[in-house]
Amino acid sequence: MTKTANPARRNGLSRRQLLKAGAGTAALLAAAKLNLPGGAFAQGAGPEVTSAKLGFIALSDAGPLFVAKDKGIFAKYGMPDVDVQKQASWGTTRDNLVLGSEGNGIDGAHILTPMPYLISSGKVTQNNQPTPMYILARLNLDAQCISVGKEYADLKLGLDTAPFKAALEKKKAAGKSVKAAMTFPGGTHDLWLRYWLAAGGIDPDKDIETIVVPPPQMVANMKVGTMDCFCVGEPWNAQLVNQGIGYTAVTTGEIWNKHPEKSFAMRSAYVDKYPKAAKALTMAIMEAQQWCDKMENKQELATIMAKRQWMNCPVEDVAGRTAGKFDYGTGKVVENSPHIMKYWRDFASYPFQSHDLWFITEDIRWGKYEAGFDAKSLIAKVNREDIWREAAKELSVAAAEIPTAKSRGKETFFDGKVFDPEDPAAYLKSLSIKRVDV
Repeated sequence: MTKTANPARRNGLSRRQLLKAGAGTAALLAAAKLNLPGGAFAQGAGPEVTSAKLGFIALSDAGPLFVAKDKGIFAKYGMPDVDVQKQASWGTTRDNLVLGSEGNGIDGAHILTPMPYLISSGKVTQNNQPTPMYILARLNLDAQCISVGKEYADLKLGLDTAPFKAALEKKKAAGKSVKAAMTFPGGTHDLWLRYWLAAGGIDPDKDIETIVVPPPQMVANMKVGTMDCFCVGEPWNAQLVNQGIGYTAVTTGEIWNKHPEKSFAMRSAYVDKYPKAAKALTMAIMEAQQWCDKMENKQELATIMAKRQWMNCPVEDVAGRTAGKFDYGTGKVVENSPHIMKYWRDFASYPFQSHDLWFITEDIRWGKYEAGFDAKSLIAKVNREDIWREAAKELSVAAAEIPTAKSRGKETFFDGKVFDPEDPAAYLKSLSIKRVDV
């Protein structure tokens, strides 16, 4: 009579060892269930897929994506196969979003807040073909900077650009070109730079040439004299100071305190197809934002962000400003700056629709959208604050940390201009330099 071999013995395991291993696996599954929303191992409770391709630019406001990947937070929410991919420029990010992961592109990204609107409306895509996008969360408030070259060191420029205007006119009279660099037409850095210049009487389309330079290339281009000033996020402004090439004129929080900056956005096609996965990604990023915002984590955050696969820069180029210490490079050093990058506090993660309206209104100001463009209709399609609220509920976010309204109300800028989301036309009318008749 032939005996059937014990399968455990055949693999070199005794029955006792097999039972012990099984108990360990059960414990592991039980622990995982506790750590995953709704118990991701329950039938149908977890994300529909475990992967997504997310793009980022080497900037500190992508920190929550780096942390969510490095610390296994994506995996915690049932998304262990998230691929966080470095993009060469915002133009590359746009192109890869249009392609989508099925076309060897990406599903979502750390992105300049106006871009999902410009892409969804086809304003910046090939043949003006729209690619519908959703904003799922804001990533941060404040902490971009406008930097100028050391040839303007004697001016010690700040919020007032009138002295800069005189210097630029003198340079142009000598037959030299003057240029201001930003990262994407109609993006946040473009708008901060334009606001700053125009407030001092410098027309950004007529008095200076505005050029596009990817963030990681800003310092090298300033070093060889490609531009006179630029607007970008960190670590590039601090690196400019550390290398003695120029100085920080202003942080963008000085222009508009607690202003919105980057967003976490995804192709609508992905979110509509995989709503649970999209919410899981949002939850992971929100948890990472909470971690990033704690002061006791700032040094570790800087170390993570400086890594080769992320920002690829010396830790010292990002550590100071990440912790709120701003050395402007002019002798001015601000400790504990109120304009430190905010990842979670002050409702930093919630995508206020009123803020999206300001970005579109400014892009109308500079001719990116036609006068009378129906901004509110587009915002209703793109801004998915409902997903953010669902994610916040599952994360048990305290009620005090969840806004009660979709609008933050009136916003006041450094020059006294007021943006009332109930009357964007009045705001446009109050601005002297613009490309639109109101």
